[in-house]
Amino acid sequence: MEASSPHSLTMQNPSAYLSCFLILLIILFPTHARADLPGTWELLVPDAGIASMHTAVTRFNTVVLLDRTNIGPSRKLLPKGHCRSDKNDAVLKLDCYAHSVHLDLATNQIRPLKILTDTWCSSGQFLPDGTLLQTGGDLDGLKKIRKFSPCDDASCDWEELNDVVLAEGRWYATNQILPDGSVIIIGGRGSNTVEFFPPKQNVAVSFPFLSETEDTQMDNLYPYVHLLPNGHLFVFANTRSVMYDFNRHVIVKEYPKLQGGPRNYPSAGSSAMLALEGDYSKAEIVVCGGAQYGAFLMRSTDTPAHGSCGRILAMEEKPRWVMEDMPFGRIMGDMVMLPNGDVLIINGAMSGTQGFEMASDPCLNPVLYRPDQPVGLRFMVLNPGTVPRMYHATANLLPDARVLLAGSNPHVLYRFNDVEFPTELRVEAFSPEYLSADRANLRPVIEEVPETVRFGGKFDVVVSVALPVVGIVEVNLASAPFATHSFSQGQRLVKLAVSSAVPDGGDGRYRIGVTAPPSGAVAPPGYYMAFAVNQGVPSVAKWIHVS
Repeated sequence: MEASSPHSLTMQNPSAYLSCFLILLIILFPTHARADLPGTWELLVPDAGIASMHTAVTRFNTVVLLDRTNIGPSRKLLPKGHCRSDKNDAVLKLDCYAHSVHLDLATNQIRPLKILTDTWCSSGQFLPDGTLLQTGGDLDGLKKIRKFSPCDDASCDWEELNDVVLAEGRWYATNQILPDGSVIIIGGRGSNTVEFFPPKQNVAVSFPFLSETEDTQMDNLYPYVHLLPNGHLFVFANTRSVMYDFNRHVIVKEYPKLQGGPRNYPSAGSSAMLALEGDYSKAEIVVCGGAQYGAFLMRSTDTPAHGSCGRILAMEEKPRWVMEDMPFGRIMGDMVMLPNGDVLIINGAMSGTQGFEMASDPCLNPVLYRPDQPVGLRFMVLNPGTVPRMYHATANLLPDARVLLAGSNPHVLYRFNDVEFPTELRVEAFSPEYLSADRANLRPVIEEVPETVRFGGKFDVVVSVALPVVGIVEVNLASAPFATHSFSQGQRLVKLAVSSAVPDGGDGRYRIGVTAPPSGAVAPPGYYMAFAVNQGVPSVAKWIHVS
């Protein structure tokens, strides 16, 4: 075979050439390249006291950060008299340290929370009333159900439910809110079943797809679950995916296998459903990155991750995966849906696999995935951070359109010294390019929006903008997911049908007619961040209840 010239390779894949050029700039001129790449970083909390394995943003503009309980001393004490006693804890029989904290985004102040049972590799989802449901874990938390009812003061804390437990132990399971507001809990280590909250007869239902996708290193844990607008679930495990009718417990459709190796825990890629819009008849799923098969079994920290992404139209009659490559191989990357419909891929490593002490070569550059661009031009390399965020790190969209980064603890216990990647207690925020100073005049401010809307209802949103509006101002609803282990459970962005912005009384005010989502299949009932988006620049969100 005749070798291709460098020029021909450039012409075949200009995106790959551009990515290589940017990486070379970073290596040769790190300061210059860092300043020129889009996006900015800021430190919000220098010491949160805990490393957040699980993170969720509440409707009161606060954040719940949660680690496991049997990890030994954290850096945050519980209030006096609130210690946790557990004779079976291998590290602390009397534990006076916090393993969950409450972050107030207005002040960046941290308040300790008390969690009683082990939440290691557990799951979560917000209920329609804004309560955070938290399920499973390890040891004494295996069948536990917990709730956190958010508040705007210092009164709220975790509540352990004693009158109801899970039908099966759930360790590494996935939660997804359903159209009726109930939650399905899928899978877990040794649990190839599904169950619901509120419980349905308190029984687990067999889901053979999960056992079929298990391999010698598992790779079917924390399955990627997306609620499709037709009311069925897209469930992805290992390399396979199905459309699942959770009412009849039958598989409606089997999708082609995704090439490139396993994608779920412990091989740790990530997945997102792209923005739902138009008549909501189309749903596209993206799955990106992962470890090479065998890296987990061999405990290999230097096996290169792959950077392939698959994208599929889940509701087409004959769907197929369209493949493309990220600029970097990446494991443990988080995919965050931004208010304008782009996807931020952030955190993770370029070698190894998920697990304690099992990854290296942190991937410090976020990447922006622009779904509307053609294949080869969708990825943009962004300004790198300085804090490695690998195993047990999280990323969450904030109401001000920044992205919160927390956690990273690749060790069995907290370790701060004499290790290459110390346990990480800093909390940061990343601002995408749409928040840059040169776009401030485009950024809308929501002046009026209803607190509650009903499915299919009509309502108005009033915004103000410094510069005259040109084109359509979008009104988009972003869910508040439960982020853990490189997947955001319940993540969703819904672009609502809108009319053209009409001047409303001067002073740069505009009125927009909006139609609420038609059903719970498009937007399950609950609280959403409502963003106005002008030429790709989002406002600060207002929380809105869809019911």
